[in-house]
Amino acid sequence: MNQPLIAARELDEALGGPCPPRLLDCRARLDDPGAGHELWWKASLPGSRHLDLDRDLAAPPGEGGRHPLPGQAAFTATLQRLGVTPEVPVVVYDDKGGQLAAARAWWMLACWAGHPDVRVLDGGIQAWQTQGGELREGEEGAAGASDWRPTYHDDAWVAADALLSAGGVKIDARSRERFRGEVEPVDPVAGHIPGAVCHPGADHLGEDGRFKSPQDLAAALPQADEAVVYCGSGVTACHTILAYAIAGRPLPRLYPGSWSEWIRDPARPIATGER
Repeated sequence: MNQPLIAARELDEALGGPCPPRLLDCRARLDDPGAGHELWWKASLPGSRHLDLDRDLAAPPGEGGRHPLPGQAAFTATLQRLGVTPEVPVVVYDDKGGQLAAARAWWMLACWAGHPDVRVLDGGIQAWQTQGGELREGEEGAAGASDWRPTYHDDAWVAADALLSAGGVKIDARSRERFRGEVEPVDPVAGHIPGAVCHPGADHLGEDGRFKSPQDLAAALPQADEAVVYCGSGVTACHTILAYAIAGRPLPRLYPGSWSEWIRDPARPIATGER
């Protein structure tokens, strides 16, 4: 897998090169499904297309949780609509240091759909603006369609009924307070999956909103040859998988349904407190 991050200055140079990357704006707000498109429409990187968290990167909420994976056919149609092909690099970005939909888009494209060259803009749109990058209004239909049909890697994720028997450590990427069951601002049940360890995704970033060094990440990430990562709904967990990629460590698998799916079955065990 290629280096999964790209700096703003490096992106600026790539956009002027012989094979400029396809830009996908993944900004989102969990409390406002239409906010991401509005942000892209008002001001975004030139030539970018909007990749919507709720419409493109997830199926409708239900028994599979708040952001279940879309079907393969649906995601293939999204990639074709956006003109994504394996021959052209892709850069995804958001305004949360990758913690929201940019990391989810990276995982779905690189780990699940197998695109060979997907990178996340380190520091997001703020880093682009800091180095003087131009912003423009979004432009619908700015890119032609493609006919790419990915070969999906379903071994990159784990279903709920296989989670407890899956090998390795279970990593909970939510805050420590949510892990301990002290607070639960989103889901109706607090706690964590038994046997999991807590490693909040916010710990991957420095004060400047960029990822910490590969060495710092490697030292802080849970040490395991095999791991499965989950969060509230399978979105920010992808940030932890991205951190493993930056650190050059074997990638954990994703539990896409995460806590929001796990608690829908009252027979599934729940733990609280520290580990």
